Amino acid sequence: MRIVVALGGNALLRRGEPLTAENQRANIRLAAERIAEVAPGNEVVIAHGNGPQVGLLALQSLAYTEVRPYPLDVLGAQTEAMIGYVIEQELGNLLPQDQSLATLLTMIEVDPADPAFTDPTKFIGPIYLEEEAERLAAERGWTVKQDGNAWRRVVPSPKPRRIFELLPIRSLVEHGVVVICAGGGGIPTVLDEHGVLHGVEGVIDKDLAASLLARELEADLLVIATDVDGVYVGWGTGDQRRVESATPGDLEGLDLPAGSMGPKVEAACAFVRATGKEAVIGSLADIGDIVNAHAGTRIHP
Repeated sequence: MRIVVALGGNALLRRGEPLTAENQRANIRLAAERIAEVAPGNEVVIAHGNGPQVGLLALQSLAYTEVRPYPLDVLGAQTEAMIGYVIEQELGNLLPQDQSLATLLTMIEVDPADPAFTDPTKFIGPIYLEEEAERLAAERGWTVKQDGNAWRRVVPSPKPRRIFELLPIRSLVEHGVVVICAGGGGIPTVLDEHGVLHGVEGVIDKDLAASLLARELEADLLVIATDVDGVYVGWGTGDQRRVESATPGDLEGLDLPAGSMGPKVEAACAFVRATGKEAVIGSLADIGDIVNAHAGTRIHP
């Protein structure tokens, strides 16, 4: 079975944890343990988020005032390599020695006229108290929005349209390689009227990119792994209820947060509608049970 696994930010860094290399490696090790359970006998492709990491690199870039801050597309490429390296190493410590792994920097085409560029929604970087977030926004020209009980910087999140490295990704998968790609939603790239590639300021939602990747690779299953065990109706209330199974139509009317569960459901439904196959949203800790149809919210035709 060909499985695309989209690792949420919790797989790399838990909310409120310091952005240290040690914390990220420890969390990735746990994710690798779960993926290693389902890798034997299956073709596995891994996508991942990068919100905290790209935000940290942006802060570090701002601290060096000798040059202009590096653009988000360049910082996104750096996070793809950094996170891919750690995932490869931790998976390599668990899988058989003859199992090949590869990380591919992945450019993904976006539309320069995408309305996301005028309405930033993608959270990046650490969390702040409201007063500090507003101060940083005024000082640095950021847009900040509330994320749960905290505040974070938000940047444009254009929709993914095309994966430029699809052919090498497909070739590696067909030759039995575990591939880490489309990290952080891929590097947002525009192909202009002269056929010239340009990176753009933004961060593509990793779940929407993973959905496109799964469709283009003709995956059998899309797994969106996060820090909750499924999609909930009435989340945060006394009447909250987990949805065990649903069609895309069943989920269309739900009021889901735009910065968290909303894109996950959108991504899963797009995959199901395009392929007629299943997608599952569930806990990272339950990946084995998700693949075996025993956990998560299963979205089916």
